[in-house]
Amino acid sequence: MDFELTPDERALADLCREFAEREIVPRAAQWSIEEKCPTDVLRKMGQLGLLGLLVPEEYGGVGVSTVAMVAAMQHIGKADQSLAAAWQAHLTIGSLPLLKFGTEEQKQRWLRPLAEGAALAAFGLTEPNAGSDAGGIETTARRTADGWVLNGRKMFISNAGTDMSFGVTVLARVVEDGSKLGYASFVVERGTPGYTWGPKLQGIGWRALDSRELVFDSVCVPDDQLVGDADRGLGQFLEVLETGRISVAALSVSCAQAVLDMSLAYARTRTQFGRPLSKFQAIQFKLADMATETEAARLLTFRAAALRDAGRPFRREAAMAKLKASRVAQWAVSEAVQIHGGYGYMMESPVARFYCDAKVLEIGEGTNEIQHLVIARDLIAASA
Repeated sequence: MDFELTPDERALADLCREFAEREIVPRAAQWSIEEKCPTDVLRKMGQLGLLGLLVPEEYGGVGVSTVAMVAAMQHIGKADQSLAAAWQAHLTIGSLPLLKFGTEEQKQRWLRPLAEGAALAAFGLTEPNAGSDAGGIETTARRTADGWVLNGRKMFISNAGTDMSFGVTVLARVVEDGSKLGYASFVVERGTPGYTWGPKLQGIGWRALDSRELVFDSVCVPDDQLVGDADRGLGQFLEVLETGRISVAALSVSCAQAVLDMSLAYARTRTQFGRPLSKFQAIQFKLADMATETEAARLLTFRAAALRDAGRPFRREAAMAKLKASRVAQWAVSEAVQIHGGYGYMMESPVARFYCDAKVLEIGEGTNEIQHLVIARDLIAASA
């Protein structure tokens, strides 16, 4: 097994590290206070090709490996989890449905500007009464002579309400004569009559991520805005979600690594009882455990990414990586605050911002309870 990045993968990681140090780190705390998605920085990332990482060049992207995306995500996520969350959603669940299931015309019309960095992608699945139970969505799509009419609401949708958002790809339940049929995905462009969104939601963390409720009130879309098959929309989304879990795992690893780095720096400089904290065995053990668990999560994440790049099944490994990495992140931020003491508890401290950000990693892109189900079912099926 080769654990080294290729020269191209290393170059992308270095580019993201330098960009993060220059453009993100100095402003991340202010974004959290303002609770506004920094689309000016996302546009700069687009100019560098970073909004089209997984999209082939023929559609305006750069077509890098999944391993390269993971390596890049670790540097952006270390700088700011909110911005990285918007980025990973754009790269995976926002863009990949169009890449994998869209027509050639749809790819040129919508995927190209997303990959080139001219627009920000969003996918609408979660609803007020449906999240982990994706099949329980209540948003409906009814076929008409001119196309489709959508009605319903989506909740906690990222990237749909910024000044850079093109619209949303939305999953709906197909209904006919009162009967519920399959599921289908549709592109709903910004400005479509009947499509509106609520105010930005305020979360515990990811405070600069634009997350909103979306409302579809008799929204009419033509047939050419149906993405993929009219009865396989749910399966199509779940397939894309497997890659989204890898990106959330990478985001989780970046969170754990960020607070580990902060804790190391603080332990070397903070003095108690006449000695730096780093001289106390209790602190040394915390740091050693944080480093070990972070590295384990990192390797699981790269393993899932490498399987995807090799064209091999990776559903179980993606779920494992997301489960492990998000747990590690949640645990590591708690240890980091403990090491920092009172300073870590104050919102002025960067470690406190990461502490607030970490919890949602166990929820987004499928809760950890869902990851357990995915892993267990795959294990049982493989052993039959």
